[in-house]
Amino acid sequence: MRHVSKIEIMVFALAVVATVIAAGCTSAPLRTDASTSGIRAAEEAGAAKVPKASLHLQLAKEELELAKRLAAKNEKEKAASMLMRAEADAELAVVLSRGDAEKSEARAAVERVRQLRQDNP
Repeated sequence: MRHVSKIEIMVFALAVVATVIAAGCTSAPLRTDASTSGIRAAEEAGAAKVPKASLHLQLAKEELELAKRLAAKNEKEKAASMLMRAEADAELAVVLSRGDAEKSEARAAVERVRQLRQDNP
């Protein structure tokens, strides 16, 4: 059985809430700016270099494109739902990227401490 992290639960809850809100606003034109900025943030955070983050970044891009195609077919509710998924995946990619960077920094700090202990007995 796979362990679900708190971050994944929070992202899922955010996606559900956003989907419910979006479903109530289906008459409005599709707003992709939040998804595109989330994808851009994930790219800037280095998501492409972190395997799990890279997967969610790719999903976000694909979901954004699907949302645009659905909106063009006038399937606004499905498009809004897909857009929320894209936002959630982009956000998760950012979080995973930052987490990986923090782990790398922590490992480097531990290594520096070890080296200092060896150099100064």
